[in-house]
Amino acid sequence: MPKIGIIYGMENTFPYALVDRINSKNVPDLTAEHIRIGGVKMAEPSGYRVIIDRISQDIDFYRAYLKNAVLSGTIVINNPFWWSADDKFFNYALASKLGVAVPKTVVLPHKVHPPGTSVQSMRNLTFPLNWDEIFAYIEFPAFLKPYSGGGWKNVFKVHSPEEFFQAYDQTGTLCMTLQSAVEFTDYFRCYVVGQEKVRVMKYDPRQPHHLRYVKDSAAGSKQLHDRVCEDALTLCRALGYDFNTVEFAVQDGIPYAIDFLNPAPDADVHSVGPENFEWVVENVAHLAIEKALSPEQPQRQYHWGYFLSGESVKSATVAK
Repeated sequence: MPKIGIIYGMENTFPYALVDRINSKNVPDLTAEHIRIGGVKMAEPSGYRVIIDRISQDIDFYRAYLKNAVLSGTIVINNPFWWSADDKFFNYALASKLGVAVPKTVVLPHKVHPPGTSVQSMRNLTFPLNWDEIFAYIEFPAFLKPYSGGGWKNVFKVHSPEEFFQAYDQTGTLCMTLQSAVEFTDYFRCYVVGQEKVRVMKYDPRQPHHLRYVKDSAAGSKQLHDRVCEDALTLCRALGYDFNTVEFAVQDGIPYAIDFLNPAPDADVHSVGPENFEWVVENVAHLAIEKALSPEQPQRQYHWGYFLSGESVKSATVAK
């Protein structure tokens, strides 16, 4: 009997609603449950066909558990190997290659040497940096923000070199990016589920967290809506995310992709609202069931998967 499991942290509404929704479908020989994990034995199957991951981005133990589960054929939403290797600076660079509009972005060296390193560790680093060149490329106003992070933590809006250096001095060992500010007239956050379904939600990041989703508002013109959907799907398909949120800031009619690295996107009813909550619960439940009943072999995406099946990487590549 295939099982679907979910692991989560402090959130309450989404995990319970999702388990209840999957079980309410009464799919023969399929159940969903809240996972309980003890010590994890290496290479031992998890017992789950599908696991929805809502917490491993914060807890290494869960991430190790999920990677071990994939080894024995568990499908994890989202894939722990993909998002673990991802970062926002790479995302912006990829988006630009894919033709999705993104603000100009530069990744910067750490203001303070990371733990265990010294000046000698930075011998390949140009010093001092050509700040004038960087500022001319980005222009002000700009956002200084972590190259990989979330929740608008450690984000600074700066309007001049003086404000930039004041903010940069506060970043310590964080690796930061400097990004051109988009003075937006509209802002959208999009749920993308299964790399196929998109829900465009009007969003205001300037508001307190519980007020950011703008209730009962139109999502722009059809042309803008269609482009946002197309760009959101392009990004999630390229990055391999089955459950993600993609944020767009619209300036002069152009939707700029601002954030699309969200391995456990917000799905709390108190922040997203009842209608968005219903949409995401229903569609993630459908995705989990579809994957649980599919013949998908997730380990076949990796070189070690070929060795486990008795094939060599070289022969499998040639066979394609």
